[in-house]
Amino acid sequence: MMQLILDCVFSPRLYRIYGQEDGDGAYEPNMMEQVATKLLSATRTIVNIGIYTSPLLCMYIFKRGFFSVDELNTLFHLIGTVGCFFSLTLFMRSLGRASNPDYVEFLHTLYRPVVDEKSYIESIRKYDFDFNRWPISFIMDPIASEPAVNPFSKCANPELPYYKRVTIQILAYFAIKTFAIRLIYPGCVGVLRNILCDPGTALEEGRLNLVEVYNGKRARVVTADGNTIDTMFVDNRLTSLNGRILVICSEGNSGFYEVGIMVTPAKAGFSSLGWNHPGFGDSTGYPFPRQEQNAIDAVVQYAIHELDFNVENIVMFGWSIGGYVSAWAAASYPDMRGLILDASFDDLLPLALKQMPRSWNYLVKEVIRSYVDLNVGDLLVRYRGAVQLVRRTEDEVICIRQGQLATNRGNYLFLRLVVSRHPEFFEELNGEKPVIDLLQACVALSDQQRIVLSRTDLPESKRRLLRMIEKYMRDYRSSHCSVLPESDFKAVMETLLNM
Repeated sequence: MMQLILDCVFSPRLYRIYGQEDGDGAYEPNMMEQVATKLLSATRTIVNIGIYTSPLLCMYIFKRGFFSVDELNTLFHLIGTVGCFFSLTLFMRSLGRASNPDYVEFLHTLYRPVVDEKSYIESIRKYDFDFNRWPISFIMDPIASEPAVNPFSKCANPELPYYKRVTIQILAYFAIKTFAIRLIYPGCVGVLRNILCDPGTALEEGRLNLVEVYNGKRARVVTADGNTIDTMFVDNRLTSLNGRILVICSEGNSGFYEVGIMVTPAKAGFSSLGWNHPGFGDSTGYPFPRQEQNAIDAVVQYAIHELDFNVENIVMFGWSIGGYVSAWAAASYPDMRGLILDASFDDLLPLALKQMPRSWNYLVKEVIRSYVDLNVGDLLVRYRGAVQLVRRTEDEVICIRQGQLATNRGNYLFLRLVVSRHPEFFEELNGEKPVIDLLQACVALSDQQRIVLSRTDLPESKRRLLRMIEKYMRDYRSSHCSVLPESDFKAVMETLLNM
């Protein structure tokens, strides 16, 4: 019994037991474990607040003269009391877990000797528990760590005087290391992540839906730079003809696979693989471009080597900022079956400038171009396979001016695609600029407006432009954050697979 209690001291927290006939399978801790868990959670919160405010606390203690010998004695006694309380609470929680049959069964499953790794992971998938204790399903060969960032290695504002340029470079370095990456990717904010990962939240309920309704299989994938990525796989190969195609889904800057777009391909009968960006949910790291690239590379390799999909049967599906990693993967794996970009953009900089005060323009440009240069258009032109773009007609995020479809950055993504793939078209019409102007005017129209226009008396050159838009892009009447319906996704996939 004592060994069991000791095993439970630092064992993972259990949230749910899947496949229970009675109830929803939520793990029910006994009173002892429940009270201890709440006390430990409160203690961690206080300690974290203390760490973040430690400079202010130290200044206060110094000014009050608490660094005398007597006061230091009192301080050490206080620290010792807190330590004893923490240890006692840990033991109380351990005792509660050791007396709970459901937890004991889980612990025996987790710690049993591994004879067959695949059967062991299958037995573990019966439980939802702390992800940092999950067994690793796939690991990439490690790469050398990147050298420390030199804030002066890149310059986005070379036209400025030297003293201004250096000042902005220093400010940009501190911005990206503190708040900037969290503004671009709010899903990696620590407080938000802690709230969303608690039991009973939307993320846990989303995992429950994926596991019990779609027979989803969770896995822990380790990237080349050492981050662990939380993934979920829905296998429809045995239940649908579409299941032989795997759709890898990349979420937006506040999206998580548990409540995101991966359900849509699964409903449509395709196999679906979702993952969380570094720093999102239970994935580790931060969503800097290099870590993002390593993450999607690991996910693709996991799909090929562990899930047994040929790269020719993989489609990348990126929503919003997830279009960056989707386009990067397609450019890195040119034999992929196709690429779908939903509510995405060509370049992050115009959108970032729109959100920030005009007086910050130089700083914003330095941050984006030097550290988070998400240029989807550059990646898109490197991929020569099948592409489908989905544009939201009421998109309040991707449009530079809200309500004006002509300012949707998806239009510019389309223009980059067409210019790179059909240069002969512009040569035939004697000069690129007039054709580009005409193409911009046509793509600024909604699909309904283009249908009406096609019924009028048009020259063949303009009809070719309309057919080109219809080939690569379709409109969905919606705002930015709504999930693409199953019927629309099926139509997009049908077009993509027949290109």
